[in-house]
Amino acid sequence: MIVLSLDTTSRSGSAAVVDGRRVRCQIAGDARLTHGERLPGELNRVLERAGVSPADVDLLAVAAGPGSFTGLRVGIAAMQGLAMATARPIVPVSTLEALARAAPPDEGRVAAWMDAGRGQVFAALYGPDGGVVEAPMVGTAAETLEAWGAVLARGPSIRFIGDGAVRYADVIRGRVGESAGVLEPPPLAGIIGLIAAERPDRAVNPHAVVPVYVRRPDAELARLRRTGR
Repeated sequence: MIVLSLDTTSRSGSAAVVDGRRVRCQIAGDARLTHGERLPGELNRVLERAGVSPADVDLLAVAAGPGSFTGLRVGIAAMQGLAMATARPIVPVSTLEALARAAPPDEGRVAAWMDAGRGQVFAALYGPDGGVVEAPMVGTAAETLEAWGAVLARGPSIRFIGDGAVRYADVIRGRVGESAGVLEPPPLAGIIGLIAAERPDRAVNPHAVVPVYVRRPDAELARLRRTGR
């Protein structure tokens, strides 16, 4: 199965072609350009480098969020357009799930932390089997660790991965201990494609792909402030 996958939830993002259980090609985006400026050229480039034509693609996959609001909308819209043009289904994949999957295999739990701006992180906690231990949330690093207090106390060790984990590593280690593992996030499109290849049953029609914001979009928050709500 050939999967074309895209992640636009971070500034750089990435695109990949997955062939069964291997990533045939993955490219990281140019953070100097917006996703709108790079798409669909980025998808064409990764297909060309992988030696694959659009007709060879069996399945599409896209990061559904959380992440950059604008990036999410652009990425999902690009893949929806491609899906309608090629009559291919799309697998929406949680960015936090993909981030946790990016951690090296281990018996412990994985905390996926994305920098959400405003001093906050998007976060979720996953077990060794990939199951959700703590559902996605948004809050400061301290608020997130406080919300996870009972789970943190039980052990075993937890590894933290993502730009949010890197940014707030001092807060993590102050609460969990100096031995807490903090990992840099890799490009995620390849992992998103692998998840889609493993779970094609998650595929939906293009119109059914819905962004997972976790936090309300900035425009909505501004409107609520203006109306005093």
